[in-house]
Amino acid sequence: MSRLTGWWVGRSNAAKVELYTRWSFHFFALIEITSIGGVPLAQADRAPLGLPLGLGLVLLVCAHAVLTAVLSSRALDWALDRRERPVRLAAALVALTSVGALTLIALRATGVLADGAIAASVVTGTVTFSLGSLVLCMNRVRHMLYVAPLAAFATGGAVAAMGVGLGEAIGYAVGILLAGGGLVAACGFSGWLMRTVWELERSKELKARLAVAEERLRFGRDLHDVMGRNLSVIALKSELAVQLARRGRPEAVDQMIEVQRIAQESQREVRDVVRGYREADLRVELEGARGVLTAAGITCAMDSTDLELPSEVRSALGWVVREATTNVLRHGDPSRCVISLRGKDGAVLLTVENDGVREVPGARAGGSGLAGLRERLSAVAGTLEAGPAGGGTFRVTARVPLPVQRRVRGPVRVPVEGEAL
Repeated sequence: MSRLTGWWVGRSNAAKVELYTRWSFHFFALIEITSIGGVPLAQADRAPLGLPLGLGLVLLVCAHAVLTAVLSSRALDWALDRRERPVRLAAALVALTSVGALTLIALRATGVLADGAIAASVVTGTVTFSLGSLVLCMNRVRHMLYVAPLAAFATGGAVAAMGVGLGEAIGYAVGILLAGGGLVAACGFSGWLMRTVWELERSKELKARLAVAEERLRFGRDLHDVMGRNLSVIALKSELAVQLARRGRPEAVDQMIEVQRIAQESQREVRDVVRGYREADLRVELEGARGVLTAAGITCAMDSTDLELPSEVRSALGWVVREATTNVLRHGDPSRCVISLRGKDGAVLLTVENDGVREVPGARAGGSGLAGLRERLSAVAGTLEAGPAGGGTFRVTARVPLPVQRRVRGPVRVPVEGEAL
């Protein structure tokens, strides 16, 4: 079953909306062929129409439907900035629709096409479906509003000018105005919705990258604060030592000893900064995970219990939270993520579960990041389980046994947004 649904589950929400929109427009081509082309096809063997003219009308409708579907696909690519606007293809569709409609109206006016219902259905149908594809090539709503009235006025005017009759001319105009106006609104909204969904998808990715960039800036500021002052002092004392050495003063040795001491102190402080960056703290990582997920538009629920944990256990579980959060942002398209920290049966259990799994379930269970987490947890006798939890969710569970003297002090209130854990 996963192989059959993987083509759909493995897509993001934006890709699903795009796929649905594209196939809807392809389905319009099938509707045009069966509904409009079926009218002359059903009358092709009857005397008022004749087989040659009936088959010609069917071929006209089929060619028009294919060109409409191609233009819709190219226009959607243009709306997503994947190709240039299909101006030539739109002009070809307008030309084909105009020539076909004028030919049918002329045949109707000369009496060659005696059945007015066939002419009305083919002309009104082809013009209406053309309008739905043409509005996808427009980016202004004001221009879209003019399309259906102009097409209705032009078609009705052509019918009246060729002497078919004022009543039929009004019927053509009203039919195109109503049917074309509805299709124009539907197609215009579909194109706008697809662009909006993709913009939201890109904004979520941008927010995740900005969160990573903010963390890098924080590390850079910490490193600058540590090294800036000490390097300035080292530069000054080194320059002073050079001047004293040139004068043969014994104080130069004392200055260089001070430079050595400051350099060693700076090295120790840099190691502390790097260690704090590399060694994840559980409380900090939980707060950071909530901030990053919330910034990415994902609802993050925290369910924690106050535990007395050794520093090495806090660091290992902090890495689990960090890696699991990264996997949620990278491999899924979730709307909700639940992080739970509980004490159970002499051990601490950390669970990170999210919905919106994109790929086939189980595809990321053996990733290198999770393998690294298993190595970190093994150092504290912990275990890690990762895999699908059913219903399109993915769950990461870390279990670390606690020493006997460590105990659970009781549940605490789940923090709300902006509060510390």
